[in-house]
Amino acid sequence: MLQLVLPLGGLLVIQAGQARAVKPPAPLARPAGARSQEPPPPVRFGLEPKAIDLLRAASARLAAARSMSFTAVSTYESPSRLGTPLAYVTQSEVTLQRPDRLRVITLGDGPASEFYFDGRTMMAFAPAENLVAVAPAPPSIDAMLKAAYDSAAIYFPFSDLIVADPYKDLADGLVLAFFIGQSRVVGGTLTDVIAIANDKVFAQIWIGADDRLPRMIRAVYAEDRSRLRQQVEFSNWRLNPAVPDGSFTSARASRAKPIPFAHPNRPPRPPGASNP
Repeated sequence: MLQLVLPLGGLLVIQAGQARAVKPPAPLARPAGARSQEPPPPVRFGLEPKAIDLLRAASARLAAARSMSFTAVSTYESPSRLGTPLAYVTQSEVTLQRPDRLRVITLGDGPASEFYFDGRTMMAFAPAENLVAVAPAPPSIDAMLKAAYDSAAIYFPFSDLIVADPYKDLADGLVLAFFIGQSRVVGGTLTDVIAIANDKVFAQIWIGADDRLPRMIRAVYAEDRSRLRQQVEFSNWRLNPAVPDGSFTSARASRAKPIPFAHPNRPPRPPGASNP
């Protein structure tokens, strides 16, 4: 999501998915006898109804689907030694069935991974290393996503779109929402473009004008001093498809070498230590 920039003495320009300050040009000389004009009033941002309506419509379309599948291509920036960030890309094939089934198969610029949730257990599988972590899970997608993050730092950049109430997650604490315009480039279709922000994140969202499905989200987080950008492009949407039995588990993963389902930065427990 993008960080909101409100420059003093400049203009707020929304272009190519980012807000940037542009120094205004020097004023032209006023002809003799011309009347001076009052400067325009400052732009005040708030919750523009059109942007809120578009966000509600997209959220309602997703919430109404009992099952869905889509492709998410995520691009995230990471600092480099040169100072300029490098971009890494992952592709996830996502399938879910409400209220308690999820599968995420991820490939990209890093180790491949597979994640399965069958309503009782969550399983994270690293196919190249043949390692698997399995843990009991709460009986809903929303609760499972929180448990996966809290216990093992597992996070999906499209989580806000697959919860039971996407609007509740996306609109939480909003202080800014406005309509930017339309695009005929993103997602290969006509999209309505909005910007939203709260005190944690600024996001620009492309929403299909006809089907009200998200096509791209760009984000910058306020706590990130480097202002690194994250972007997710969505395609191959299928709402309410028939999902074959066995889609939310993996026999190969079940046979892999087990490892603890734990936070990657948590220090290992000393041998013989009891659970807290």
